[in-house]
Amino acid sequence: MGTKGARGGSPGRGRQDDGGGGSVRFRRTGTEARAEPEVVVHQLTALSGPADMKSAKRMAAATNELRVAGTDHLLAAARAVGVHRFVAQSNALWMQRTGGSVADESGRMEPNPAADGAEAVAALRHLEDSVTGISWAQGIALRYGGFYGPGTGMSAASDAVMAEQIRRRKFPIVGGGGGVWSLVHIDDAASAVAAVERGASGIHHIADDEPAPIHVWLPELARALGAKPPRRVPAWLVRPLAGKAAVDTMTQARGISSQKAKHELGWTLRYPSWRTGFTRGLE
Repeated sequence: MGTKGARGGSPGRGRQDDGGGGSVRFRRTGTEARAEPEVVVHQLTALSGPADMKSAKRMAAATNELRVAGTDHLLAAARAVGVHRFVAQSNALWMQRTGGSVADESGRMEPNPAADGAEAVAALRHLEDSVTGISWAQGIALRYGGFYGPGTGMSAASDAVMAEQIRRRKFPIVGGGGGVWSLVHIDDAASAVAAVERGASGIHHIADDEPAPIHVWLPELARALGAKPPRRVPAWLVRPLAGKAAVDTMTQARGISSQKAKHELGWTLRYPSWRTGFTRGLE
């Protein structure tokens, strides 16, 4: 079995972003020179580069465009060439803010996000609905937790963007830090992409087994990076600078359960908890 196509950094090593990356892979079988595509894996984002506010807004807008127009174009192309399975990357950070601290796949995206997060949520919803709604192939959306490990923004590398912010104490605990984040090591994220070849249409959550509030995991990450503890900053002070959406994700986010992926896809984790991942998997 071979792989053919353009790649932009699917979950795996060598990519620095916070849950993004991208690949469009066409797979073929047999020995014929003529391509017979079976699978498209769409993980295109623009989430890499400097962490300043101007760059962040530009990257977010470009990523939204990739999740809307990019998804539509890829679906049309995949249908035209007879693809049997279409897999796309979604993100679990915007799960509906009611219903407990951890959501399964029956949960939906937040219906009433902050105004400055509405475009991002709409783009994620468009991607999920478009991909899982196709009838001509298996359509699978993977809702990932936040990526960490080599090649991501949370790693031991000197140029890892988020890690550098943590070292410089510029990534604070906002308010009480009660937003629950699910994380996933980049190697485990990559293995999930391979596992979906056994999955049916629908949404699968991809994260480790320990969703945790930011005030719990962020100090541990700082410690693993050899940094001082993160500062604590009131939400009212951060809101005018970073926006309501950023504060919401830091204070109101829900984690996710990946039991469905384990049961239906046979997916297993090398790092079941970020605790071991932070100590053994950042380099």
